Amino acid sequence: MPLMNSIPHLYAILDWSCFPDEPAFFAAANALKTAGVMLIQYRNKSGSARLMLEHARQLKGLLPASVKLIMNDRADLCLAARCDGVHVGQDDLSPESVRSIIGPDLWLGVSTHNPEQIAEADRTSADYIAIGPVFGTMSKANPDPVVGLEGVRRARQLTRKPLVAIGGITRANCRSVIDAGANSVAVISDLVSDPQKSAEEFLRLLG
Repeated sequence: MPLMNSIPHLYAILDWSCFPDEPAFFAAANALKTAGVMLIQYRNKSGSARLMLEHARQLKGLLPASVKLIMNDRADLCLAARCDGVHVGQDDLSPESVRSIIGPDLWLGVSTHNPEQIAEADRTSADYIAIGPVFGTMSKANPDPVVGLEGVRRARQLTRKPLVAIGGITRANCRSVIDAGANSVAVISDLVSDPQKSAEEFLRLLG
């Protein structure tokens, strides 16, 4: 599925760990929808499979069909909740294993952190490749080394797949990341405090 011209500039990540409770979590999802965000990933590194499935199903019910909902890590839960795709990291199932589970039509994204991983991901059936962390990030306990804008430029040279930059991206620096060659920026922390206002500003800045 060629996504190069269709992947949204803003890739919002709803990380369960960033919210105090379910009402705040789903209020944030609703705010992102209201702001016009078209691509959202549900991420939960600590919840049970049952809780993750319940959350994903509620998100699917809350979001219009035009908004793509991506499940982090879990291909099985992606299918069970009827999400639009799955995103995997370097320690998860291989992209081809995931593809064999989700089929040809759902979106598949892969996280990469260096040129070797980018080149490897480029040879897979992944629809897009994430590169990061671009800047320092507090969203991971043990983050990979920062790649900087130069890492984004290098990644752009290594693949023709859509490139999603992630890690420490804020309203203050998001435009520079797109200018460096990313098609989309994945944002977690800078969408938490006031999701609708923040998302609207991101969308305005990214054009």
